[in-house]
Parts: sequence; structure tokens; C-alpha cells
Amino acid sequence: MSFVTKRRILFGDCDPAGIVYTPRISYFVIEAVHDFLAHALGGPAIREIFAMGILPPARALSIEFLAPMAWDEVIDIEVRSGDLTTSSFSFFVEARNAARDVTFRATLTQVAVSPESKRPIPLPQALRDALSAT
Repeated sequence: MSFVTKRRILFGDCDPAGIVYTPRISYFVIEAVHDFLAHALGGPAIREIFAMGILPPARALSIEFLAPMAWDEVIDIEVRSGDLTTSSFSFFVEARNAARDVTFRATLTQVAVSPESKRPIPLPQALRDALSAT
């Protein structure tokens, strides 16, 4: 199952040439993953994850840019759950413009970390179940 959210390109997302400033794409990826997690967990994503007793720092983020995006354009961002390991969880993200051209693809891997020790711990079963069901 995939999840799709929309994102309007804001003026502040753009560089002087009027296209999305490269580092802003990471914000788009993280925002879309949070929307996906909120949908999968049935509540505000980060609050739900914190309530499970973990911190979810990113371990890896990879982005492939395929087409420019400009101010006031609306993109559809699809998020799918990826690999689940003992202590990490991943997402595949793909954005498309109104012409249905892929504008970027990304992968994001996060790790379940203990708030006390700051060391990886096993994924909570509730998170594993929610990500497996999507």
C-alpha cells in the first residue's frame, strides 16, 4: 500500500532562479514521511513514536533529482514503507508534478534509539505492525 500527500512549492523553497533550492527537498521528504506515519499510526507521527519510548534519528537519506520544481507548483509525494530490520525502518519516496513527471526519488532510513542510552533498540511492535500493514 502506498500513501500520497500533496505539497505546494512555496516562494521560500526556491532559489533566485525560481526553482526549488536543493536542500529543501530533504524537508519535503521528511514532511511526507511524517504525513505517512501519522496516517499509519493514527495520530501525530512524532508524538506517537515518542510515546512508544523511542527516538527516530535518520541514519541515511538519499535523494535523486529528476526534474525541476518551481514556485506555486503542486507536487504529489508518494511514500511507501521499506525494509524493517531489528532496529531500523525505511521509506521510499517519489514526487510527481502535474504532468506526472517524476521530480525526485528518495530513500530515508531511521533508527529506533533509546532516549536514555542513545543506542539502537528493537523496533516497538506497534511501529513494526503499523509499517508492515501499509
